[in-house]
Amino acid sequence: MPIKISNDLPATKILKEENIFVMDEQRATTQRIRPLQLLILNIMPTKIVTETQLLRLLSNTPLQIEVDLIHMASHDSKNVSKEHLLAFYKTFDEVKEKNYDGLIITGAPVEKLDFEDVDYWDEMCEIFEWAKTHVFSSFFICWSSQAALHYYYDVKKELLPKKLTGVYQHHTSIDKMKRKILRGFDFQFFAPHSRYTTVNRDDILKVDDLDILAESDETGVYLVASKNGKQFFVTGHPEYDPETLDKEYRRDLANPSIESEMPKNYYLNDNHEDEILVKWRSHAYLLFANWLNYYVYQETPFNLDDLNDR
Repeated sequence: MPIKISNDLPATKILKEENIFVMDEQRATTQRIRPLQLLILNIMPTKIVTETQLLRLLSNTPLQIEVDLIHMASHDSKNVSKEHLLAFYKTFDEVKEKNYDGLIITGAPVEKLDFEDVDYWDEMCEIFEWAKTHVFSSFFICWSSQAALHYYYDVKKELLPKKLTGVYQHHTSIDKMKRKILRGFDFQFFAPHSRYTTVNRDDILKVDDLDILAESDETGVYLVASKNGKQFFVTGHPEYDPETLDKEYRRDLANPSIESEMPKNYYLNDNHEDEILVKWRSHAYLLFANWLNYYVYQETPFNLDDLNDR
């Protein structure tokens, strides 16, 4: 997919080196089509790493995309330079008058806090409410999936006994495969998780507007969708790079105040000195490609101003 992003964004150089088609702004202006307009709210502390992970996955279709990156104005990001935010990110106030084909909201390491105790919760709620009328389809990852389920459907989150981390097998069924988000999926597939909280399957089943499309015997619910395809909730981290869980684990090992958990089903022979087993990437590419194609590109109105007429 030709993604139109700034030539100076760090992800641009990385993706070009991986032979991923990144379209510079000059070339994009010559294209006689309407690109998809995507908004990414990046609330992960590792902004550059996460934006690169997501842009890599969004590259796997022939669609042209223009991406706006935003961060929380009500939160002081300590792990990225002010220069990077000023150069490549906007605030919600700067984009809230626009309409978007798709919205992606990342996870954030705040699961142990009550939603209302997160310092940017009020701003997050404003974005959730705005998305009802200004976004055609939304895609929520890990903590933001729990936050969105709570905001839109009053689904509670629950604290796990210990950190859930690793790469786990998930399953779907022939009946669920009727949903286009799962087109091309195997009935069993792998995905990474890294979280301290979960959502209860029974609580989701009580909501008529939601479908559980994939889950795991070990990690619980994985992929939840609204019946109209306007919202997708992914409890894991399909966007993670091969070494992301390893870096998290070694970071936790170096912090004596944290009870570190070795990622399960991730290292060969479950030995953290051995090689990493990468078995979720094809699923991740297919998940994002299906969302973009079937729920954004195929369905969104050509004139985004028509979103307000829904």
